[in-house]
Amino acid sequence: MKTFLVGGAVRDKLLNFPWHESDWVVVGATPEEMIKEGFIPVGKDFPVFLHPQTKEEYALARTERKTAPGYKGFTFYTSPDISLEEDLRRRDLTINAIAEGPNGELTDPYGGQKDLKQRILRHVSEAFSEDPVRILRVARFAARYHYLGFTIAPETQALMTEIVCSGEVDHLVAERVWKELDRALEEKNPETYLNTLEDCGALNKVLPELCDFSKTPRPWQDLICISRLDKNPAVRFSAMLCRLNAEKIKPLCERLTAPKEYRELAVATANSLPLYLEPFMPTAQKLLQVISALDAFRRPERFQLCLNTCERITQNTLPSQWLHKSLSTCQNINLKDIASAGFKGQAFGEELHSRRLIELKSLITTFNFTTGEFI
Repeated sequence: MKTFLVGGAVRDKLLNFPWHESDWVVVGATPEEMIKEGFIPVGKDFPVFLHPQTKEEYALARTERKTAPGYKGFTFYTSPDISLEEDLRRRDLTINAIAEGPNGELTDPYGGQKDLKQRILRHVSEAFSEDPVRILRVARFAARYHYLGFTIAPETQALMTEIVCSGEVDHLVAERVWKELDRALEEKNPETYLNTLEDCGALNKVLPELCDFSKTPRPWQDLICISRLDKNPAVRFSAMLCRLNAEKIKPLCERLTAPKEYRELAVATANSLPLYLEPFMPTAQKLLQVISALDAFRRPERFQLCLNTCERITQNTLPSQWLHKSLSTCQNINLKDIASAGFKGQAFGEELHSRRLIELKSLITTFNFTTGEFI
């Protein structure tokens, strides 16, 4: 039984790139032998085990065979006679098909080190075309290593286009599409993820809403702008979708199973962006309507993220100034005074609304529209 470090840990060590997880492959062992050594079985589709101390994943060397459409349509074969080279051959990219032995020796049967030096993302074998998730993974790696000068090999680019044309991408499940997108949004150049999917035709399959540019500019520029300033993937997601309307964003998020915080911020940002793109003419009613719609009283942090995103995209700070002032003005209203005056239930809410409007009307009188500043 021999154990090798494989995949991302080896790749990123060779690139001097930060890495946090270690994956291992075990050659020459059976599931029974792994359990006897104290490893904990966790794999459902193929034998994967957790190390009894480190809890890192150890997978038995395996081969696979395509049996049905989609990324789940595989049967796996594991046996002590499966070689390390056979296991590495089933991996997606050559740079991910390098193994490191216990003494630091490298096994690199498919030229991964050469491709690392030449900054090329290249598929290992034609088996790449059997799993549509690999298109998403290549796009994510392109986003991660773009700043290092990595490009996709022409033959791999052509194969990705063939996969899309074959209909394999149609079988991707929403959860996996979301997982790769969410991870891509954390990368240094997340816009490269979208560019890569567009180049091979996959963007129209997984994010068709972003392919209709008849009325809105492409989302790339907004995402580029935000990603240089904010690493929060939820903020980047909202910037990516901010040119769409809520009627498109909501079903998109539901389809992708995006987390609630992503969905709510994306909708709030899309609804707020027009305020920054048009001349802002405040009225008390409009100010109260906006901060209420943004749930600013209960969700001040999301409110702040939304305004920051719109402000950075448009380079327009005036609406943010108004909305911040409006919120703080309304928050200064003493709720105990309203209760002490005998207002309860619906009457309390109506009185609070009325007082907020009065205060906001007063706020407007403190703004010098000539200088663009509050007095």
